[in-house]
Amino acid sequence: MSSSAQARRLRHKTGSSSATASEDPRINARTGCALVTGGSRGIGAATARALAEEGWAVGVNYSRDLEGAESVVASIEEAGGHAIALGADVGAAAEAEQLHDTVSAELGPVLLLVNNAGVRADGLSARLDDEAWDHVLEVNLTAAFRLTRRVLPPMMRERFGRIVNVSSVVGLRANPGQANYSAAKAGLIALTRTVAAEVGRRGITVNAVAPGLIETELTRDIRANGADGLLGAIPARRPGTPEEVAACIRFLASDEAAYVNGAVLPVDGGMSA
Repeated sequence: MSSSAQARRLRHKTGSSSATASEDPRINARTGCALVTGGSRGIGAATARALAEEGWAVGVNYSRDLEGAESVVASIEEAGGHAIALGADVGAAAEAEQLHDTVSAELGPVLLLVNNAGVRADGLSARLDDEAWDHVLEVNLTAAFRLTRRVLPPMMRERFGRIVNVSSVVGLRANPGQANYSAAKAGLIALTRTVAAEVGRRGITVNAVAPGLIETELTRDIRANGADGLLGAIPARRPGTPEEVAACIRFLASDEAAYVNGAVLPVDGGMSA
């Protein structure tokens, strides 16, 4: 664990940073927490655990999978970290607002936001109805915007912040049958770059990862229905793991990535190359 991670963990436990900051002037005297949406399984769960290892107190958001979220929290606390499970449908504006208020009250201001929550409702464009379009855009894109808007003022006051958006390879290349999902993920990339340009001078970075075929619940049906053909389009010839995506998010959230801003990092085995 890095010295800055150790300092964050100490601050979360004691509420004080003066002694640590005086011992190492490179450490910023800041308190706060990480919030991971869709954190009960897959990429979100792996990310929550990775950030906890870096010393962050983590709010693990879930929509329906309480058991999964509690399992993630338990694993973090067993390893000596601190986390809480937070139920909310981030696609609903009022619930997203309450989510932010609750995690801030429990763990401190959100200084690291990972917009990971996502849903799919696939279908060819000619048959895609308004409900499927609206729901996917609401959860995958609008929710990320709302939470980003909410966390930015505390980050700007602190002159520190990290936002990492989980986009997708389909935001970079076409994938028939996913017009709504592709539009949402491409929009998330545009949101990432625009906000990065707006707040970079305040010590805040906004970046995105663009996973390809990853072994998660969200991709189970894709793997079951034609995975062999899809794997043929991936130079690595295998799916990725949630932990491989989480490792990239962990880097983008770190002090070492302070000069990385507005970037989109494909984590796809070369699929978008």
